[in-house]
Amino acid sequence: MVGRILIVDDVATNRIVLKVKLGAACYRPMLAADGAGCLAIARAEAPDLILLDLKLPDMSGIEVLRHLRDDPTTRDIPVIMISAMSDPASRLAALAAGADEFMAKPYDDLLLMARMRSLLRARELPADVGPRGAALQALGLAEAAEPFERPVLIGIVAERADPTAKWRRDLAPLLPDRVVILSREEALEESGPAPDVFLITSRIGDAGLRLMSDLRSRPETRHAAICILQADASTERAAIAFDLGADDLVGASVDPRELRLRLRNLMRRKQRGDRQRETVQTGLRLAIIDPLTGLYNRRYAAAHLAAMAERAQESGHPFAVMVIDLDRFKMVNDRWGHAAGDAVLIEVARRLEKNLRQGDLLARIGGEEFLVALTDTRLSDARTAAERLCQAVQERPIPLPGGEPLSITVSIGLAVDDAGAVGLEPVAEVVNRADLALMASKNAGRNQVTISRTFA
Repeated sequence: MVGRILIVDDVATNRIVLKVKLGAACYRPMLAADGAGCLAIARAEAPDLILLDLKLPDMSGIEVLRHLRDDPTTRDIPVIMISAMSDPASRLAALAAGADEFMAKPYDDLLLMARMRSLLRARELPADVGPRGAALQALGLAEAAEPFERPVLIGIVAERADPTAKWRRDLAPLLPDRVVILSREEALEESGPAPDVFLITSRIGDAGLRLMSDLRSRPETRHAAICILQADASTERAAIAFDLGADDLVGASVDPRELRLRLRNLMRRKQRGDRQRETVQTGLRLAIIDPLTGLYNRRYAAAHLAAMAERAQESGHPFAVMVIDLDRFKMVNDRWGHAAGDAVLIEVARRLEKNLRQGDLLARIGGEEFLVALTDTRLSDARTAAERLCQAVQERPIPLPGGEPLSITVSIGLAVDDAGAVGLEPVAEVVNRADLALMASKNAGRNQVTISRTFA
């Protein structure tokens, strides 16, 4: 998708020049001449990034930025503040209001484009989960934004100890976070907690870029924020640093107050990304896990069985499928209530899982129905396993929430693709045969295993 960039400037010439440059770089520019227009477009269009002028006719860029950060629909849009003023007070005010970058005019186009790419790249994960988050928010289920964020671990890495110690002394009174000094080797070690933010205080040379690349390649530090404190660097080298993964880059003479604000903004962005990655992982787990028992659900079981059948066809080894149903489970819910029924399901799932091999599949596929799939298993071994599961469930009563013990049994239907034509029978047919065998177990008196052989 083409990046949509909102240009906010009260000077028409500035807007047009930027529009042409961004269009040539294959971005899709949108234009606003004042703060009200910026807020309206940002809320309606949700641009990927905003270039915001500090001075606007109806309100200051700082005020616009505060409105953007206060609105849940625009809070996470990256903003680069652009100003003809380069005084420290303006920079500090913009960064304190939540600007991701402050660039003074005249700015270098190469550096601006590199900074934009860096911010857009950092926003890729939020964009991926954005629709889900918007849907949850519309339903009133989304978590509120944290007012701010737990203390984090900041690792300062430098070639020499003197400047590192100085920055640690300067930052310690300004930040509630823990600041540690690391060598390059310590930064790359896998033992101990990894810093949330790395401040690399070295020249922008091959060593600094290699360290950044190494940090990005390791799972423990891949999502850490990286700020490079440059001793000296050309615009081209700075642009390369952004393109290779730097989240921010500042001069060695930066005011510690400005560095503090930049680090805090990086921390916010990093922690927001961590929360959103966790949201994605939680969503994936919920898509395949039964929330009551913690077992896999029907959706996962279907995919797993299809893969198992494919492997069986390639290897020539049989696989077995069991469909398991709790006997007279409706009576449990009717007499003792659904809380008791849930306790029974959880305990039965635990007993089944405990009596299967680590690589076997166990899934809850219905209210009181479970499915087991055993890879590389012939009929005799599958029968033994099924009988073991029956015994494991009935061998001792299950205590209900009120303390009363309840004896539970299960019926099992077993089907094995073991007819010398492995893989020729569709996996759905194997499951269907196991299901029919389960019905036969029920009709024969329950608490037993019935075997269905292949049609060959």
